[in-house]
Amino acid sequence: MLSRLDIRTSPYLFIAPFFLLFGVFGLFPLLYTVWVSLHDWSLIGGNEGFAGLDNYVRLVGDEKFWNALYNTLGIFVIAVIPQLLLALLLADTLNRRIRFANVFRMTLILPYITSIAALAIVFSTVFGGEQFGLINQMLTAIGLDPIAWRGDRYWSWTAIAVMIDWRWTGYNALIYLAAMQSIPKDVYEAADLDGASRMRQFVQITIPLLRPTIIFTVIISTIGQMQLFTEPTIFAASLGYAGGNQGQFQTVMMLVFQETFNYQNFGYAAAVSWVLFLLVVFMGLINVWLTSRIRGAQ
Repeated sequence: MLSRLDIRTSPYLFIAPFFLLFGVFGLFPLLYTVWVSLHDWSLIGGNEGFAGLDNYVRLVGDEKFWNALYNTLGIFVIAVIPQLLLALLLADTLNRRIRFANVFRMTLILPYITSIAALAIVFSTVFGGEQFGLINQMLTAIGLDPIAWRGDRYWSWTAIAVMIDWRWTGYNALIYLAAMQSIPKDVYEAADLDGASRMRQFVQITIPLLRPTIIFTVIISTIGQMQLFTEPTIFAASLGYAGGNQGQFQTVMMLVFQETFNYQNFGYAAAVSWVLFLLVVFMGLINVWLTSRIRGAQ
């Protein structure tokens, strides 16, 4: 009886610590934000009364929220799509027999483990103003006008997207590389015998067989980019969470922090967070559907 009891209960005992910690530090705070979003709430006063759906109604008519969502989606498009495509190409290149392959593979992870402070210093120099910015100095030297990296909406998006891609492309490339190395070599050898080019093998063999990995990276990238906060915040640290003088690169998460810590609107910030959560789930489902339509995938 004890032996049977051990077999039946021990798996649940092994996983119980995780679910206990998740319930206390993950699930409870998540559900508690729903309660907060239905109230007027501040740091000092705490619960200041039931507001119902007022915070959500305010969100629908809030231009700052729609501006932040527009910025978030815009940066998402110009950052994630090139990032994952470049990661695929890098992984395919490093999957070949090249010299010093292990050195190149180790180099890919360096941007990911680099300090955020170092990231801020480097890119504030690269995308600085006319006088101190490296790119603007080069443009001025060849007779072109400097770029207002922080003043123009779309140029600021581009600068932030470069920061994101520099940090995360190598990380995703290593994930793709690990998946590529699990593909049987006989598949490629048979394709070589049939006269298939390297590009044709990449499109018709590698990508379809990487479908689960691609879905994973797309979902993770979607979750990460929809919660984008670090890169745009350090891009103009002197402006705090405002995202520029006119909010030209303020993301939804920056808006949440601004409403929470600058304006003490905890209830409204919780409502914005929950709408963002639902948007992430919705976009994740769309990404899964689109990625599963990869031609040739089984």
